Amino acid sequence: MDGRHGHGTRVRRQRTPVVRHNGRHQWEKDRARQSLATRARTGATEHDTGLPSHHLVFEARYRETEAPKDLANAFGVPDGTVLLERTYRTRCAAETAPFSLVTSYLVRDVVAGNPDLLDDSNEPWPGGTQNQLRTVGIEVDRIEERFTARPPTPEEVQELELPPGTPVILLRKTSYDTGGRVVDITDVTLPGDRTELVFVTPLERW
Repeated sequence: MDGRHGHGTRVRRQRTPVVRHNGRHQWEKDRARQSLATRARTGATEHDTGLPSHHLVFEARYRETEAPKDLANAFGVPDGTVLLERTYRTRCAAETAPFSLVTSYLVRDVVAGNPDLLDDSNEPWPGGTQNQLRTVGIEVDRIEERFTARPPTPEEVQELELPPGTPVILLRKTSYDTGGRVVDITDVTLPGDRTELVFVTPLERW
């Protein structure tokens, strides 16, 4: 369904916009210590879109993979270290394209102390990654986000249902624990036609 209307004119389908605000990280950290009932009420996608959970369709897939050189270097582990690769797709129930393409990496041995973290049937996990890490004694201290942009691949055009000429925004999010160790690396591909990035930087007063 491409939304054609009369005389072959293409009508662009309205997409749910996503506003990604850097304040979400503190919100996620605060939420990680809340009760299960509180954590289960809402998640990061609800936070970013304003949609209730019953309007969302969520999918998660886990697999083990060997760390390529770039990820091994980022985690500070030897090449080939076993990682837990987690792929996420979330979309509005009334739409067919996901909000973004998300792949998260954890060092398997770091989180294996809680077997539930290795099983994608436990998704969506109330409280997200920060709560998952908390179950194995890890507190996230800081998050670094790096953004770039480029033309999409044919696969990204198809999966995100991008209009012609639309770029994608690439985000690499790196989470560090209180000892400075990298504990999570997440790569996110965001559609440029419906993603807004908002950054608020508090400044120390004179």
